[in-house]
Amino acid sequence: MNYWLVKSEPAAYSWDTFVRDNGTDWTGVRNFQARNFLQQMQPGDLVLYYHSVTDKQVVGIAEVAAPAAPDATAEAGSTWVAVHLKPQQPLARPVSLAQIKQDVRLSQIGLLRQSRLSVMALKPEEFDVLLELGS
Repeated sequence: MNYWLVKSEPAAYSWDTFVRDNGTDWTGVRNFQARNFLQQMQPGDLVLYYHSVTDKQVVGIAEVAAPAAPDATAEAGSTWVAVHLKPQQPLARPVSLAQIKQDVRLSQIGLLRQSRLSVMALKPEEFDVLLELGS
């Protein structure tokens, strides 16, 4: 199993909307590195859902429900892909960016090193630390 983090502005697509919709195709990613991460996702992988820009906090856990497929919002024939994500559960306590920055165990997390990337891989131990902070 692999672990991931996806980012969304809550004004554009919040965790609450994601839960209400009971999942979504994660479309619109137009960064090559993020696209490569989407291509690596497999059903059953766990994904942390991060509210970017305004809230700046991890708010929930999702699961990859279907592997990468062509992104319906991209031009036909392009290499852009999307995966289908389903919500699992909210974190008991959201984990703020400030908390992440303060925890030495997360000093190498992609969220701090490549802050503009919307989809990123997490090491299993990073995923576990974030779950611990959110419990």
